[in-house]
Amino acid sequence: MNPTALQLLLAALVVLPLLGAVGALLPAPPGLRGRGPDQAVLRHGVTVTGAVLAVAIALAAGFDHGHPGRMQATTDISWIPALGIRIHLGVDGISLPLVVLTALLAFLCALYSYFRMPTGPSPKAFVALLLLLEAGTLATFAVLDLVLFFLAFETVLIPMYFLIARWGGAQRQAAAWKFILYTVLGSVVMLLGLLLIGVKSGTFDMVALATDNGPKAQLSHTVQLVAVLAVGIGLAVKTPLWPLHSWLPDAHTAAPTVGSVLLAGVLLKMGTYGFVRIALPITPDGMHTFAPYLGAFAAVGIVYGSLACLALVRKGAKGDLKRLIAYSSVGHMGFVLLGIATMTPTGVNGALFANIAHGLITGLLFFLVGALKDRCGSTDLDRLAGRTGAALYGRAPRFGGLLAFGAVASLGIPGLAGFWGEMLAMFGAFRPAAGLSRPAFLTFMVLAGLGTLLTAAYLLLVVRRVCMGGTPAATPAGPAPDSAPVPAPAPAPAVADIAGYEYAAWTPLTVLTVLAGLWPAALLGLTDPAVQQLLGGGK
Repeated sequence: MNPTALQLLLAALVVLPLLGAVGALLPAPPGLRGRGPDQAVLRHGVTVTGAVLAVAIALAAGFDHGHPGRMQATTDISWIPALGIRIHLGVDGISLPLVVLTALLAFLCALYSYFRMPTGPSPKAFVALLLLLEAGTLATFAVLDLVLFFLAFETVLIPMYFLIARWGGAQRQAAAWKFILYTVLGSVVMLLGLLLIGVKSGTFDMVALATDNGPKAQLSHTVQLVAVLAVGIGLAVKTPLWPLHSWLPDAHTAAPTVGSVLLAGVLLKMGTYGFVRIALPITPDGMHTFAPYLGAFAAVGIVYGSLACLALVRKGAKGDLKRLIAYSSVGHMGFVLLGIATMTPTGVNGALFANIAHGLITGLLFFLVGALKDRCGSTDLDRLAGRTGAALYGRAPRFGGLLAFGAVASLGIPGLAGFWGEMLAMFGAFRPAAGLSRPAFLTFMVLAGLGTLLTAAYLLLVVRRVCMGGTPAATPAGPAPDSAPVPAPAPAPAVADIAGYEYAAWTPLTVLTVLAGLWPAALLGLTDPAVQQLLGGGK
């Protein structure tokens, strides 16, 4: 495709959601009509996110797949000359899959909300915040200037805060404040690290800084250590890395369904993307020093997340399915960080693959859990199991089958998307980059393997309890003397099976989970040349 056309497509990806957010706040969204203003603005959200998805697909189709390691669709315009800040946009094999994933999930969330709008204030504000969040996330993956990266990184915090605080469930105010405090404090520290890099190197341009013979040469070992520590803390909070994860379960539990989907599907990826785009190529010496610590925290996070899920699923009435999936994200993102910590092409490719797989699978699981809550009024595991023993397989077989599919995909079995990223991350830990302690990373690999076993345990328990139902209470043998006959247990309440709009929102995630598992080369063929280029100092 013509380079100018690609430039326009990438610019449109960032600008369209912003214009759509403004349009959603107008008295009547332009060009759209409905039975009322609420339906019109929700239709506006579907239209804008659909247009953004179409642009993202066109960008992916026009991308030069023969050279994915090269930045494409680039725009480089001076913005603040006195500070050397430029409007620099571009995508390569690392960022393109994340751009498409963001556009897809935003569209599916808008479509789902059109039919199942969460309870809360006016839909106008909801749609505007959803589009603003999409714009900030897309910009994070598209900008190539450190200052613009920070601004885009921060843009998503405000809409996500209000989505939780105004349209969330129980304890939404406390969860929203916890989310904003953690992420803002982490971002302040990250900003100091980004400014240190820019001041010491003389540029904020991420492409120039990634080359060995470029401005990065001005960064001493001490500067790199301080910079990667500061930047890494901010990125680790967003990922989140154990033990900086405690905001995540509360935010997921309180958030509306689409908020949880976007939070898990794309917002967490902003942190890991920052490690790959900034920490690895720009501060490699500092990253090399801290890589064993990052690997250790990641490995502990994998085991911790699995143990927390196992504890929740065994708690009976206190086990919450939505909170369980949130804790599972801590474990799954641990695999991503472990792959990055190896500083090898195998490990980093595994991390990028696991990023996409987690977005697809966990996005699907949060959709399903949100629908379960709408049907049953609760995400409590004991209630979902059904004390009469008739759970989802008997009451909504297609719904139960899809939930079982999501759990199995999250487990990481071969043939589905969850397998390849975790396997490659552990392969990277088996033989880390030169200079890193192999015994330490072998230990991390063993812990990660233990985490996969624990993951199997809690996910199979979830499928057994929710899909197959709890064990019915035992009835005494023989008739009770001098008593009336024991009445039969009341039948379990009906649960609606999958509706048409739910098929539309969930089928793409299911199909892509299978395709990525069966054809991993489609994604690895994009990321590997870009990773080789990145780890080779841009040569």
